[in-house]
Amino acid sequence: MKLVRYGNPGKEKPGVIGEDGKLRDLSGVVPDIGPAQLAPAVLAKIRKAVAKAPVVRGTPRMGCPVANVGKFVAIGLNYTDHAAEAGMPIPKEPIVFMKATSCIQGPDDDVMLPKGSVKGDWEVELGIVIGQTARYVSRKDALSYVAGYCVVNDVSEREYQLERGSQWDKGKGCDTFGPVGPWLVTTDEIPNPQRLAMWLDLNGERMQTGNTKTMIFGAAEIVSYCSKFMTLLPGDIITTGTPPGVGLGMKPQRFLKRGDVMTLGIEGLGEQRQKVVAYKAVR
Repeated sequence: MKLVRYGNPGKEKPGVIGEDGKLRDLSGVVPDIGPAQLAPAVLAKIRKAVAKAPVVRGTPRMGCPVANVGKFVAIGLNYTDHAAEAGMPIPKEPIVFMKATSCIQGPDDDVMLPKGSVKGDWEVELGIVIGQTARYVSRKDALSYVAGYCVVNDVSEREYQLERGSQWDKGKGCDTFGPVGPWLVTTDEIPNPQRLAMWLDLNGERMQTGNTKTMIFGAAEIVSYCSKFMTLLPGDIITTGTPPGVGLGMKPQRFLKRGDVMTLGIEGLGEQRQKVVAYKAVR
């Protein structure tokens, strides 16, 4: 299934993309698409109801397909050629950092550069959505704890990330730096998350072309590894690293500016589009 949340920010409704490609309303089946709805039994209930769910007219905004995300975990330098372009050694273990949940937004919402930003950057990534509580799970069993997958743009401010202390988090969690979606695609549609083509364009120019088969640490290993250091809960999202082609690695380097447009996607998981805007105070 392709689960979605649609509508104005803060007022999203649960939905699903039917086999006919039409958006269908799930409000009569579940109150939202959040942690409680990612349990296997609830997903089975939703699956049975899809055919009878009413079609939604028009083209409403898509929000993040998961409500009430508890943790937004990220993995750094997880593609060999991306580590090389960044001038950093290949990690021996996954590099784990956190993106603030306050940065999460819909897949097509504007990306806002923070005050003083000079090195805004893009990263198309595979997102893993946890469906069941995971503690010390084995790599063999890890994917059974996953509800589905999604597209993430791990927007970054490289000066904040790399030049203002040892912690990456401050360059990763600025407002709007976590576009997620458009869909949460359940695992039955993605039997092998390590065979997915991915891409990102900036103003119509191809920047990133990659495939999850070149990840250093695959999805199962990442879930297993993270579960040793923190309890993974339903609704948590893990974004798993990016292939080469980011602005930081270019010669000369290239960074985001107001008016830029990012379009990106992953095979089977949908596409995103964001316009880059200048900072403005949010009330």
